[in-house]
Amino acid sequence: MVPGNLTRVTEFILMGLSDHPELQIPLFFVFLVIYGLTVAGNLGIITLTSVDSRLQTPMYFFLRHLAIINLGNSTVIAPKMLVNFWLKKKAISYYCCAAQLGGFLVFIVAEIFMLVAMAYDRYMAICKPLLYMVVVSRQICLLLLSLTYLYSLTTALTVSSCVFSVSYCSSNVINHFYCDNVPLMALSCSDTYIPETVVFILSGINLFSSQIIVLVSYFNIVLAILRIQSSEGRQKSFSTCASHMMAVTVFYGTLLFMYLQPRNNRSLDTDKMASVFYTLVIPMLNSPHL
Repeated sequence: MVPGNLTRVTEFILMGLSDHPELQIPLFFVFLVIYGLTVAGNLGIITLTSVDSRLQTPMYFFLRHLAIINLGNSTVIAPKMLVNFWLKKKAISYYCCAAQLGGFLVFIVAEIFMLVAMAYDRYMAICKPLLYMVVVSRQICLLLLSLTYLYSLTTALTVSSCVFSVSYCSSNVINHFYCDNVPLMALSCSDTYIPETVVFILSGINLFSSQIIVLVSYFNIVLAILRIQSSEGRQKSFSTCASHMMAVTVFYGTLLFMYLQPRNNRSLDTDKMASVFYTLVIPMLNSPHL
């Protein structure tokens, strides 16, 4: 193609969850409730774990930052999504789209590795209780937190740069309810092999490396719990991990489904449904931990 014949895209149109007009208002209220519960629950966790002296432990330190991440993740997506239910033209500017993708990636990658830190914390608390306060010290917690945010920011900048390094011309309609890398690159009028490869490799490394650590941690936790003699002790130990294990299972399941399937086998409409879980539903489910 001759560059002079191409019109550079300056805004994108988000198709949203559904193109049926009669569903827009019901969906608005459903997701308003979900976002409201997410904000209330996660703000509650942040407040309680900050002011209650009994909750100044590594477990609640990581839980507080998971709540911050969940709140950030939902807030990057939900307000724009809710406004779009009322608009006929669901437009987002080129730079706002890039900012939304970058913000989403920062929080989603941070959540992946915050779940790893929480699994490590529970492993040390249950399997190595005598070493717990030494190995999971405040300095180690701050180091893990700093590395998580630094790595998530680096990953977000790398992926966003790749996605917006390709050319967007002619079609600007994104088959999604927010700016995500997969539907964006489906619109590109230039070669997307390198950006898609970078996204696939980074997604694979992040998901599999973190998942292995989480699985190994929880495998050892389950073994340690089963060795506890009293049923009351086993029940108490399981109760501290059960909700986290459920959230991890749903979170990793949807992410693996979303990002590690071949492009020629994927459906963007199915991807939208999977995205609802890890951008809106899981942050809501993670909030009632206390």
